[in-house]
Amino acid sequence: MALADSAGCAKPSEDKPFPDIIELNVGGQVYITRHPTLVSVPGSLLWEMFSQKNVRSLARDSKGRFFVDRDGFLFRYILDYMRDQQLVLPEHFPERSRLQREAEYFMLPELVKMLAPKLSKQNSLGDDPCQSDPEEPSPGAEPARGLASASAGAAASTEGRRAGFITIGYRGSYTLGRDSQTDAKFRRVARIMVCGKTSLAKEVFGDTLNESRDPDRPPERYTSRYYLKFTFLEQAFDKLADAGFHMVACNSTGTCAFAHDQTDDRIWTSYTEYVFYRE
Repeated sequence: MALADSAGCAKPSEDKPFPDIIELNVGGQVYITRHPTLVSVPGSLLWEMFSQKNVRSLARDSKGRFFVDRDGFLFRYILDYMRDQQLVLPEHFPERSRLQREAEYFMLPELVKMLAPKLSKQNSLGDDPCQSDPEEPSPGAEPARGLASASAGAAASTEGRRAGFITIGYRGSYTLGRDSQTDAKFRRVARIMVCGKTSLAKEVFGDTLNESRDPDRPPERYTSRYYLKFTFLEQAFDKLADAGFHMVACNSTGTCAFAHDQTDDRIWTSYTEYVFYRE
């Protein structure tokens, strides 16, 4: 005997094309929410999407979930705002400008205003918020003065840098044949992981650092769950060198994961770590 559908899982009808419970796939992140939440802000993009009668015009993934090609991590804050029109962010939240861009995309003007940077009284609209360009030195200026200013600036920049360690690691694999050891077939690095203090990792790698697995981490805490959005070790080394880091240690382990019965080709897997330090 078939069981009757519950109210939350009721199938859409002609008068009500959307079910009460809706599954969303936003940039690979799955969210489950109620239909009234998605249409709670009239005029927003979600209101336009889930107020129409033609459900077939909306994109879906392979499992039938409604698909939105936006930042899946930041969408949690968009959905929270849709529930009660309030904005609550973590104490240490570095993605404010990106969240403002998402709010603009989803056509939420009130949320955009909440996320807009506030001007202080000392830098109000009545004052000149734009700083003028520095004056060029006259031809007769003393060279020593320019050298002293450059030295002072370099010293201040060095003092502003904090010392610390950053470790990057990756898992790789390569194939070695019985008679072709000099012609190893290396596979592409799938992911470069980053370990260290959050503030140092963000300083060095910036927007190329993927924080989706460890969001809202305070800058003074350590993490081992970040990874890079690119897969070139040389690019990571360049960024670390530009930030004043030097390699102080490295290690690697390898194991034979598979051996082909007919060709004797062996597939080796390895894990490698590089430790960088800045004084």
